[in-house]
Amino acid sequence: MTYLTSNQLKQYNEKGYLAPIDILSKQDALDAREEIEKIEKEMPNEIDNSGRYNVHLISPKLDSIVHNSKILDVVESIIGKDILVCSTTLFIKNPNEQGFVSYHQDAKYIGLEPHNWVTAWIALTDSFEKNGCMKMWPKSHLEIKDHNEKFDKGNLLTRGQTVENVPENEIKLVELKAGQMSLHHPRIVHGSGINKSNDRRIGFVIQSYIGANVRQTLGKNSVQLARGKDNFGYHEVIKRTKSLMNVENIALRNKENKYLQEIFYKGAKQKGSY
Repeated sequence: MTYLTSNQLKQYNEKGYLAPIDILSKQDALDAREEIEKIEKEMPNEIDNSGRYNVHLISPKLDSIVHNSKILDVVESIIGKDILVCSTTLFIKNPNEQGFVSYHQDAKYIGLEPHNWVTAWIALTDSFEKNGCMKMWPKSHLEIKDHNEKFDKGNLLTRGQTVENVPENEIKLVELKAGQMSLHHPRIVHGSGINKSNDRRIGFVIQSYIGANVRQTLGKNSVQLARGKDNFGYHEVIKRTKSLMNVENIALRNKENKYLQEIFYKGAKQKGSY
């Protein structure tokens, strides 16, 4: 078992995030990257832009990460023994592209209430300052903050949602080696810069692991049961993928991504690329 220590849990609760946590071997991370790139090669544009969501539904390698017992042990320390998987996201920053993530809070637009959930960010490549690692504003998870919706070019967020006037002197870098993970609270303000290196930066994000008591208030999400029981029954439960790029699973993924688009753009005046 790899449950969090009392000191780790204290850091998460006080600062709103925890990193680094060793989860995968470098080979496991590389295997996942290679499967992503196999999908990109065989199904061009399938996981570009808004296609980056729920790739675990067509990728057995990513599915195995989502259900990794070491990750679930850590997550259980935060949200309890009943754990549901409510979508995933790939954040891929290619070299010489202007992709960035503005400072924002996940809880603002995802619609999951109450906030008994946590986001796991797994580095499939090294993630460091030069290639655009995540940056956290410690202790900013104590309240929901105002966001501007900029729909700005290069922003990897759906609306370009942005928290203004973030104090850069308080920001902490979250640098991870391939196979390491960070956890962050639904309300922590975070973002990331552009990739100035000569290789891709790939982050696989389980967004999010939710407690069974969490509802979707803006639309509909299906979930997978990762651990424990779902005694509330707020969501449709879907099965895990059995094979790479399975036709049935592709159809399921398309349906789930449509649900996500409806949630992310609820009330928006326009629609972005993601």
